[in-house]
Amino acid sequence: MVKAAAPVLSPRALNRALLARQMLLERSPMATADAIGHLVGLQAQVPTDPYIGLWSRLQDFRPQSLEQLLVDRKAVRIAAMRGTIHLMLAADALQLRTLTQPVFDRAFPHTPFGKGSKGVDAAAVVRAARAAVEANAMTLVELRKILAPRFPEFDAAHLSYLFHYAAPLVQVPPRGLWSKSSAPKVTTVEHWLGKPVAKRPAVDKIVLRYLAAFGPASAMDAQSWSGLTKLGPVFEKLRPRLVTFADDGGRELFDLPEASRPDADTPAPPRFLPVYDNLTLGFANRDRIAGAKPRKPPADNVWVKSFTVDGFIAGFWKEAGGTLTLEPFGAVSKKQTSALVAEGRRLLAFLAPDEKHEVAIVA
Repeated sequence: MVKAAAPVLSPRALNRALLARQMLLERSPMATADAIGHLVGLQAQVPTDPYIGLWSRLQDFRPQSLEQLLVDRKAVRIAAMRGTIHLMLAADALQLRTLTQPVFDRAFPHTPFGKGSKGVDAAAVVRAARAAVEANAMTLVELRKILAPRFPEFDAAHLSYLFHYAAPLVQVPPRGLWSKSSAPKVTTVEHWLGKPVAKRPAVDKIVLRYLAAFGPASAMDAQSWSGLTKLGPVFEKLRPRLVTFADDGGRELFDLPEASRPDADTPAPPRFLPVYDNLTLGFANRDRIAGAKPRKPPADNVWVKSFTVDGFIAGFWKEAGGTLTLEPFGAVSKKQTSALVAEGRRLLAFLAPDEKHEVAIVA
């Protein structure tokens, strides 16, 4: 019996599926905590990024709802997927930091910090640093003053990063608040939450959640999103519970049977994305959101926030003093421009409520 070929999904069809699951095809009434959980966290090196990302996804999002989650320790800022800072629910942090520890272990020896701390008793450094930050949350710079006299033959900056890579550290408030912020002071996630990290997190459950928020997707896509390797066997284990497709390059894609896959011609409103957004970083093949010819931001790194038109990344944006400046990649129709400006004014009302608002489009 000849096996039937998997249905082929175009980049546009994949785009609409992604937007629907990312709550960017239409804003969701979901509560802030539920949205964070559904997205399996939001990348958050820039403290305000999750607020902009959630504003673009949720109906009537209020920054105070996210601030309260951080203050109440129901959400945390922690390095996890791809070794980068993410905002995620507390329960997920206990799972995902353990799951992604191999990402940190693999990367550290190749960093200047790994090379500079070679030969040190790493376990002793971690014990000393853990005791210090659990007694009093502190910045890595402050931690260096404690580590330096204990390990005088090594650069304390290198040792502080050894600890950063080796231990599950959260950045405590006010870092990451909308109303105010601070330098990133850290303590361990176990100390902050009063619970141990998971010893054997279930990677298959995380893969299913990834597909719910990002699918259809390949094993390579999931690896790009998480930073993990060798996820192919996990997908094979899950195959009986999934449906399969192919993209227009012939790559096999997996998905949840009941997941939303809107028609490729479903209208997609313009959306504004923060500096980093997993929407653009969650795939090995980014054609479904970046298009076939993705554009890099200028060397001065000013235009790093992006906006979508018809579902795809169509330009960069920045805001200062109530003025939203847009740089489209190419021609935008009159109708699309009108919708983009209207969404831009709504963004300004969120970012700069007390300023006079203006939307400027530059060539």
